[in-house]
Amino acid sequence: MFRDEKLEVKVGLFIGVGIFVMFLIIFSIKDISLLGKGYEIDVIFNYVNGIKESSPVRLAGVNVGEVRKLELFYDDTSKNTKVRLDVRIRGGVKISDDSIARINTLGLLGEQYLEISPGISGDFLRDGSIVRGHDPVNVGQQMERMNELFSSMADIAGNISDGKGTLGKIMTDDALYNDLTAVFGKLAAGEGTMGRLLAEDGIYDDLSVITGRLREGRGTIGKLLVEEKIYDDMEGFVSDIKAHPWKLLHKTRERDNKSDDDDKKRGTSISPR
Repeated sequence: MFRDEKLEVKVGLFIGVGIFVMFLIIFSIKDISLLGKGYEIDVIFNYVNGIKESSPVRLAGVNVGEVRKLELFYDDTSKNTKVRLDVRIRGGVKISDDSIARINTLGLLGEQYLEISPGISGDFLRDGSIVRGHDPVNVGQQMERMNELFSSMADIAGNISDGKGTLGKIMTDDALYNDLTAVFGKLAAGEGTMGRLLAEDGIYDDLSVITGRLREGRGTIGKLLVEEKIYDDMEGFVSDIKAHPWKLLHKTRERDNKSDDDDKKRGTSISPR
């Protein structure tokens, strides 16, 4: 049977081109260029919350790469097991070295991806740079803490209902209620100092009189509160002492002359025998 070799070659070339185009479409959907240059960085986490290889990497919400590999390793410095994410970033994308990397979720129940929040530094990550990631919330640990909190609250409520502790005694002991009732009863009846202050009008009247006199500037305290001349004199005195502190230790000439006159008088009054 006659075979058309040219036709077979054409069919093969057509199939090969179709496969090549299909690969281009697949990689373009993943937003990764086969021909474009890029660089790789390492992102270190203590806990990655289910992220996996081929997970997308987003910078400010835009896809810029993917997670190539996950690797567990032991950190001798912190004495702890950590996770290293080998991340491939598309060529031409500049990421500040103070950017924050965290693991996020697409929607409430969507896939995990690596989210990079841009920084403000003028220095950018290069091939081989290491970034410390912010660990995602560990749901299991949070649930354990919530259980511990609920257990503690249940114990506190039980102690209060049993009358244990100060708050428990306040809630269950009738003696405290009776004492408070007696105290407020004496206050209402005007007994004791506080009761008289609350019940007697004479104290209020006396305070009103005293306040009125102070407002009018009567008495020493009233003058200190009302007259500005006293304040001005005091301010001038303090200013003068600050400017001439030697006046506190210096004898005035008048006082020296007076002392000399007194000495002379004492000398003339005493006659020699």
